[in-house]
Parts: sequence; structure tokens; C-alpha cells
Amino acid sequence: MKQHVPFCYDYVGSFLRPQQLKDAREQYQKNLITKEQLKEVEDVCILDLIQKQKDAGYHVITDGEFRRSWWHMDFFWGLNGIEYKATKEGLQFHGEKTKAETAVVVGKISGENHPFIEHYKFVKAQEDENTIAKQTIPSPAQLLAQLRLPEYLDQLREVYPTDEELKEDIVHAYQTVIQELYAAGCRNLQLDDCTWTLYADRSFWKVFGITEEILKQIAQEEIALNNAAIANHPSDMVIATHVCRGNFHSTYANEGAYDPIAPYLFAQENVDAFYLEYDDVRSGGFEPLKYIPKEKKVVLGLITTKSAELEDKNRIIRRIHDAAQYVPLENLCLSPQCGFASTEEGNKLTEQQQWDKLALVKEIAESVWK
Repeated sequence: MKQHVPFCYDYVGSFLRPQQLKDAREQYQKNLITKEQLKEVEDVCILDLIQKQKDAGYHVITDGEFRRSWWHMDFFWGLNGIEYKATKEGLQFHGEKTKAETAVVVGKISGENHPFIEHYKFVKAQEDENTIAKQTIPSPAQLLAQLRLPEYLDQLREVYPTDEELKEDIVHAYQTVIQELYAAGCRNLQLDDCTWTLYADRSFWKVFGITEEILKQIAQEEIALNNAAIANHPSDMVIATHVCRGNFHSTYANEGAYDPIAPYLFAQENVDAFYLEYDDVRSGGFEPLKYIPKEKKVVLGLITTKSAELEDKNRIIRRIHDAAQYVPLENLCLSPQCGFASTEEGNKLTEQQQWDKLALVKEIAESVWK
């Protein structure tokens, strides 16, 4: 069996939290159970999820991000020098706001002994001859954007007077985490990134004063940071990135085609594969895929996780072949556009509908890549 992602039918990583897990987390937050008791419930739920992933015929296994409340914050909070902070308001999504939480710098950032290493080991132990474990973490650029939010800039500058010092420590922290994941057996790493689609959304250009020249500067900074963080990763570790437009409770944060960012992200980021959202009109067309280097894989997120309605199989197949005008068919794969629960609240569908979506992905992929 091929030992690396992406597979011709794949998924992004997060799954709907079972009620048992939601209840246990609520009890833990109310100090009704201990951290160890919460972990016992997490372990049981993750083992059940992994068995379901295997039963569904998938070759990649994850913990569904069941030990996290957010797709990104929990990773940030696990870095040395970064702490949890409650905020006045949550993040604004289309018609909804998230929980009011953030991550702030309280000291020099480093990556030693990140709790995600033990989380990965638990999943790694469940591999068999047909499956390989994948670890998902937010991208370095996502952390940079988080820490430079204007309302916490003064606090940041007390520790990091310049951006160069900050970026240097972010790079070293990620390199440490990547090396520790590798030592734990990780060969498949996915960097999740919502920053790029913010810049692709031209409605934000006026709000933030973005011009073509400013976009170029931002893109070059992010590319340099992400590439530096993964520059020394072992050659037998596959690193992919998932580019997201926001995924919270079936809502989204931004919209817009990949065209403005493709010459930078697709052409210059040194990852092995791109997981891309292509589930609705907000995503634009496939033409930006022409910037993807010929040796790289593209996972087409043509199946939405934001609603229970099952897509038309023949239409999805036609769209795959449309994309093949820009990326060879053998370099394409299929997946849902995002996770099913980028935050613990989850999207608005049932667990059965979640598995129905994944069954459709597999069915379509097996008919296209026979």
C-alpha cells in the first residue's frame, strides 16, 4: 500500500464530536471530572472513530481533532511562550460568531514537548497494513497572523520588538515540533491555513487597504515563513497544506477565487500537495491550478461538509475532469472541502450524514481512478 497522503479518496481531518465527548468536555470545564477522566473519554471516542474510518475503507486515520476545541488555537496554546486568553468578542463568520478566545505571546516561543506529539502517538499505534496516520496542525503563517492582531500588538512587542525576531522563533518552534513528530513516527503532516483566502477575498482589499503590491509583499512574507519552517524536514515525510475559507458551524469567513494568490501559494510554497476548497461558487474556477508544479498533487474538495445534501455523482466527475485540464488526472484526488468539525461545535449534519458524505467521496474516486 502507498504509505503517504494524499490518497485518491481522502479527507481533511476533523470529525463531528460524539455527544459522549461533548458531555465530558463540558463536565471538565465545570471541574466535575479530572483531566485524566476527560482523556479516558477522548481515548474511547478516538478508538471508535478510527475503527469507523477503517470500516469506511479509508487509508488515512486521524483522531478527528477530538482532543481540541479549535483546529488551530489548541496547537498555538501548546507552544511554549503562548497562552490562552478570553476576549470580548469571537471571530465574525457569515452570520455567526465563534467563542471569544485567542492566543497571545507571554514569553519567547519554542516548540519542545508539544502535547500534540503524544496525541499523534496514540493514533500512530492504531495503524495497520492498510492505514497510515496523519497529523494536522495550523500553518506558521496562521500563527503569525494570530499573534499580530492589532489589539494585542503592544503585548507582542514587549517580547518581540521586531517581526524578524518573532518569525525566527516561529520557524524554530515549528522545526522542533516537526522533528519531534517525525521521531514519533509521523510521515504525513498537513498544515491548515486560512490566511490565503482572506487575501483572495477582494471585498477585504478595501477594508484593509490591500493593493496588488501589498498582496505581493504579504504573500512573499508568508511563503518565506512557511517554507523556512519546513525547509529541513526529513525527505520521507510528506507535507501537505489545506487552504480554507473558514469552517464554523456550517458558515464561512470569506469568499473568492484563488486567482490573486495562486502565483504565490501554488507556485512557490514547498509542500507536496494542496487540499483545496472547491465545493461552491465562492471557490471560483480551476484555472488558477495552472500554477501548480507538475510533480505536485491536488486534492479537490468538491464535496461540502457544510450541509447534509449529497452531491450529484456525475456532476462531481465532470468537475474532476474539468480540473484535469490544468493538473494531470493522475495527480488529482478527491475529498470533502474541509473538516466536519473545525471547531468542537461541528457543522450542521449528523454523524450518519458525515459518513454518507465520505462514502460518496470513495464511490466517486473509485470510478474515476480505477
